[in-house]
Amino acid sequence: MYDLEEQEKLDALKDWWKRNGKAVIAGFALFVVALLGGQSWRSWQHSQTEAAAKLFDALNATVASKDVKKIVAAAKSVQDAYPKSGYAPRAAFVAAKAAYDAGDRAAAREQLEWAGAHAEEQPLKEMAHLRLAGVLADDKRYDDALAQLAQVTDTKFAALSASLRGDILVAQGKLADARRAYKDALGAPGGGQIHQVTQTKLDALGEGS
Repeated sequence: MYDLEEQEKLDALKDWWKRNGKAVIAGFALFVVALLGGQSWRSWQHSQTEAAAKLFDALNATVASKDVKKIVAAAKSVQDAYPKSGYAPRAAFVAAKAAYDAGDRAAAREQLEWAGAHAEEQPLKEMAHLRLAGVLADDKRYDDALAQLAQVTDTKFAALSASLRGDILVAQGKLADARRAYKDALGAPGGGQIHQVTQTKLDALGEGS
């Protein structure tokens, strides 16, 4: 068990995350989008079939309805017809976000698991593991979440993965391990905004006894 000072630090970090977590996740999402954007996406687009693009457009058109069943069905249409295309895992991410926002974490997990298993672009595969880890952590399936993070090997995601690992360890009450994870994130290359957020979390947690 923790002494009073440790418990106060843990409570302070949990309170900070409750107030700022959504903004932090949004920042991480922008970071990932930037990694996946640019020339590689444009060159990939040119190699895809027009039919797959149309199915993906149809999926995007259903998002405004916020009807998770329709969105997931549209995503599965892309996945079933063009499973090896880059549109298929991107469809999974669209459906996973819609399901998560609607509180259907089971559907979100299913879509992210599909993306992790089928994406041929390594950044998309890594992103699926990261996103799935977050969903599993929400469900308090902490060991499963950590197992997803263990599959993230691209150094571009090292800071984000370590920072999320720290969050999960905090939720488990493993404060010393969480501090080490946050310090790993700060030592990883290319952190940028992630470094700033991680430093804030580490400061809130304190150095410990």
